[in-house]
Amino acid sequence: MSASLSIAFIGTGVMGRSMAGHLQKAGHTLHVYNRTREKAQALVEAGATWHESAGAAAAQADVVISMLGFPIDVETSYLGSGGIVERAKPGALLIDMTTSSPVLAGKIAAAAAARGLAALDAPVSGGDLGAKEARLVIMVGGDEAAFARAKPLFELMGKNIARHGGPGAGQYCKMANQIAVAVGMVAWVEALAYAKKAGLDPAAVHASISGGAAGSWAMTNLAPRALGDNFAPGFYVKHIIKDMKIALDSAAELKLDLPGLANAKSLYEKVAARGWEDCGTQALYRLYAAL
Repeated sequence: MSASLSIAFIGTGVMGRSMAGHLQKAGHTLHVYNRTREKAQALVEAGATWHESAGAAAAQADVVISMLGFPIDVETSYLGSGGIVERAKPGALLIDMTTSSPVLAGKIAAAAAARGLAALDAPVSGGDLGAKEARLVIMVGGDEAAFARAKPLFELMGKNIARHGGPGAGQYCKMANQIAVAVGMVAWVEALAYAKKAGLDPAAVHASISGGAAGSWAMTNLAPRALGDNFAPGFYVKHIIKDMKIALDSAAELKLDLPGLANAKSLYEKVAARGWEDCGTQALYRLYAAL
């Protein structure tokens, strides 16, 4: 790829804003669209061009990158009338970095190919902190030539970057990641809830166990937030519920039973039912504290 590209970035929320910012700082020209314009304002003030729709932004770009909330947002943005696939420039590279459905990723790739476009599914892991520090894990599905074109851009946003196969492979890898994340969240929450119930200081217990065999990224980074009553979203409760639904549906298609994941989904649905769906995933700890 050339040193400077025209990039449409669709979705400038908690993570997308930081990701787009890294591309902008590297000298790429940004065209942005977000459902809520205010969330793109900092990028616009730094020189990005605002557009009134995803398709309008895509029409100006060599590369289109999306970081959206739900599969329906992805489907509408890419495959809807006047959307990205319809309006993208000939030869453009389309990269969806949303955690979405492997089946939908395949549909987008097929629709893109029919118009002479290249498409990748490239969901990420690392949350708001990984996005801010440009050290996301990026899991990619699509053909090798498209991956080679995209890799210099991925390297501006992440550190651990791998192609796992054809269209949909990135989403399958992300589902594996989300299964481990969701079940792992239950593990550290229950451990610290147990410690508190036993009369121990959960922060002191966390300090003892987080660096050993019980440790995890979530225990290191999210447990301290929960213990400090900080439930601001790095990754929303409503989004992990969405991801668990996708993973369970996909597992059913593969004829695989995932009882641990099913239990985690049930617990997070109780969190959402208490009105905490816009909190960060560490809000699961609030559920146990309330019991």
